[in-house]
Amino acid sequence: MEKIASFTIDHIKLQPGVYVSRKDYIGAEVITTFDLRMTSPNEEPVMNTAEMHTIEHLGATFLRNHGEFAEKTIYFGPMGCRTGFYLLLAGDYSSADIIPLVTEMFTFIRDFRGEVPGASAKDCGNYLDMNLGMANYLAARYLSQTLTVIDEAHLVYPQ
Repeated sequence: MEKIASFTIDHIKLQPGVYVSRKDYIGAEVITTFDLRMTSPNEEPVMNTAEMHTIEHLGATFLRNHGEFAEKTIYFGPMGCRTGFYLLLAGDYSSADIIPLVTEMFTFIRDFRGEVPGASAKDCGNYLDMNLGMANYLAARYLSQTLTVIDEAHLVYPQ
């Protein structure tokens, strides 16, 4: 079997950043998949499911309510390896194009207080697995250590 594209990235060299993972074409339309890498794979501890679940709820809510990107958001969710998230947008984008959006989203997550949207038995299949404090912390860390100081090396996958 042929390796899928995401398994061909050198995860030993990969550092936190915002990367175009792939572009898919559906007729004339483009879907851009982004790798929002929050931790250094195989070097740092992975994120726990509770904070990832909280980031997923907050990020999806933010994106689906965004003035410009609500209709362009296809999916936002966690990577199985728990080192980051995938964001799928309708449109042909580069990593640099979405830094303002991702920065705005993680600022929202960092600053969010109160009841997490969708965190109820009626709305979610695992609503008790949430950790807002750690989600706030991880969003603040990603903002300060990655998004606000991002450079070309953290916008393009390493070779």
